[in-house]
Amino acid sequence: MTALAPARPVTRRTLLRLHRPALLVWTAFVLLAAGELLWVHYSGAPRDRSCHQAGAWCSYTVLTDTDAVMRLLGEALCHAPAAVAAWAGAALIGRELESGTARLAWTQTVTPARWLTAKLTAAALPLLAGTAVLALVFGSVWSADKDVLVTHWTWDRVFVPRGPLLPALVLFGLAAGALAGLALRRALPALAVAGAAGVALRLYLHDLWQPLRGTLTGFWPLHLAATGVVLALTVAATAAAYAVLRHRAA
Repeated sequence: MTALAPARPVTRRTLLRLHRPALLVWTAFVLLAAGELLWVHYSGAPRDRSCHQAGAWCSYTVLTDTDAVMRLLGEALCHAPAAVAAWAGAALIGRELESGTARLAWTQTVTPARWLTAKLTAAALPLLAGTAVLALVFGSVWSADKDVLVTHWTWDRVFVPRGPLLPALVLFGLAAGALAGLALRRALPALAVAGAAGVALRLYLHDLWQPLRGTLTGFWPLHLAATGVVLALTVAATAAAYAVLRHRAA
């Protein structure tokens, strides 16, 4: 029992050191996206309303067009799950299995299940925190300023990042990437497969909740139902990852 006590602090320090660059990139992305959304609300949208008044005239560039900025941010957030899946498959899981670092940890004080749990938990917490903030800010800005945007809530770039569906999709990307890394045990193949799966999910995202439209109307009923579907897929992918891990570690 005493030999197991130091395992958790060592695991946390190791995870932080190995994945500090990814954490910094993610933090920078969240801050940049949130800053752009706040610019839309406090600068871009009020300017556009003034430009729509009689006799007013304004010029724009791609980087200062309110609608273009919101469109770009919406698309970027929709593709975030694919990026997370690729990173999880290659860097979080695949690289350690390929190098033998994971098996070395398993033969010491960390069991395979606890190793994977530590990996997923350490990644999930900042991902959930960041996407929750972005979803909250995006939803607030879109609702307050949609009068100056060429947009509709049924479009994916609005439907996805406007609520809890965004964190759910990022968690699915994490679970799918971990599954790919465990199944392939090599960084580059896991990167390719997990990234392709994330892109495929983005391309066919609409098909996941399209059948729900026959019984549900309005944004929130449909959005929450879609979130439930994605969370169910996340649970299935996570369970499959642990099953593959048990087989690999046997």
